[in-house]
Amino acid sequence: MKTSHTGIDFIEAHEGFVSRAYLDPVGVLTIGTGFTNRSSQFRKLWGRKLKSGDTITRSQNQRILRAALDEEYEPPVEAGMPRDATQHEFDAAVSATFNLGGKFMSWKAAQLWKADRREEAAAHWAKNYNRAGGRKLPGLVRRRKEEAHLFLTGVYAGVGEGKQRKESASRPAEPDPVVKEAQESLKHFGFDPGIIDGWMGRKTKAAVLAYQKTHPHLANDGIIGPATIAQLRRDGIAVRDAAQKGGGLSVVSGIGAAAAGFPWLEVSAFVTILAAIYFAWRYRDVIQRRLNKLFGREVA
Repeated sequence: MKTSHTGIDFIEAHEGFVSRAYLDPVGVLTIGTGFTNRSSQFRKLWGRKLKSGDTITRSQNQRILRAALDEEYEPPVEAGMPRDATQHEFDAAVSATFNLGGKFMSWKAAQLWKADRREEAAAHWAKNYNRAGGRKLPGLVRRRKEEAHLFLTGVYAGVGEGKQRKESASRPAEPDPVVKEAQESLKHFGFDPGIIDGWMGRKTKAAVLAYQKTHPHLANDGIIGPATIAQLRRDGIAVRDAAQKGGGLSVVSGIGAAAAGFPWLEVSAFVTILAAIYFAWRYRDVIQRRLNKLFGREVA
């Protein structure tokens, strides 16, 4: 069985297309339709490891996508699915393996599917596998629910996480959850999008553009695309990591030092400094963006 044209459209609507390499929310370098160095087929066809600054054309992207599906993401689904699997079930599972890896077929949702417990499989699928960097991400929550819905009903529908959100002169009938999430993040980071209403209006576009102009890796186009929403989520993860992990490391190391008879304050201070260095390196793009905003610098 092969992924249908509608199934490929479903994957592309969630992944989107970005011609220039960017960082996903947890810092993985990504390009095109969600390709990363973790994909053996991508590395083989790209000819080397993906690097910052790399670009990809639409034709290259389509060739790599078809090869990756054929060689890397469809085989584990075919090997693990029940004999009576339908096309839409297959397409939903391929979408999940494309996003999560072939290991998805060894997880509970796939095992329930193979045991012909489809409703239980869909229910479990919809509620799990939606975290990145230890944080539940809205985009992954939506994708899992939409994959589970496709799996159970055969309806190829959803928000289309990867589709570009451009300025619209008229308010949508229903708030766009991707735009609303971006508005909330922009406001939190000091870029005023106006009313948080899920409408990609003029003020939201201006806020998006202002955010992009402070960031070293984003195109300044005022469009909410995969790279921009990924960076907004990455900013949020950085805030949480700095608050939780940094402080936690200091406390744990202090307790350990006291138990071993070493000076508490000195060890805690040393670990805090190491943690600060680590976070500064890991989130150097986020730090650069904030410095640019603080000093009013724009990035071409």
